[in-house]
Amino acid sequence: MLVVGLTGGIASGKSFVSKILGDLGVLVIDADEVSREVMVPHTECWEHVVLSFGKEILREDLTIDREKLADLVFKNPKQRAKLNSVVHPAIMKRIEERLDTIKEKDPETIVVIDAALLIETGMYKRYDKLVVVYAGKEMQLKRLMARDGMSRDEAQRRIDSQLPLREKIKLADFVIRNEGSLKKTKEEVEKVFKILSSLKCTHDTAIK
Repeated sequence: MLVVGLTGGIASGKSFVSKILGDLGVLVIDADEVSREVMVPHTECWEHVVLSFGKEILREDLTIDREKLADLVFKNPKQRAKLNSVVHPAIMKRIEERLDTIKEKDPETIVVIDAALLIETGMYKRYDKLVVVYAGKEMQLKRLMARDGMSRDEAQRRIDSQLPLREKIKLADFVIRNEGSLKKTKEEVEKVFKILSSLKCTHDTAIK
């Protein structure tokens, strides 16, 4: 089994690349979806988050209002670090459990871990290869402003809260540039997929 980390910056086009890989037959584990799973009401992770940030982050149905929580932590690096220290271990544990199950059922498959903070958390070190989706900062700003209706200053703060993409690509085995046409990006993804498909690697899901 080959386990590949997929990351990038906010609004770099990581989700688009992930979808293409899924269409090509790669099994994708979306860390954002996993984060929702580990934070459903009354789970251990949910309780820790509510204890740390207060009940004001909850909706009426007791689910966590992710936008409200994001606004809170993006404005405060200490709060962001606190949230990460609670949520990321739970996410990593759940992903490793999934990888164990997948390896038993299909040891020859390729699995992609789609996560925004693979490098910041050190998760990328657990996997066999790392793919970084790159877009220039101005492109990120324009996409983020258009997608989420943010002001330029707010979009800039969101981008600055993450490790710069130029630092991420230094650690990448593959860099997919997503600044041109969708067709061009798809062609780059297909090239990377072809290389990954040719690799033979047995992934050990134990923590390295």
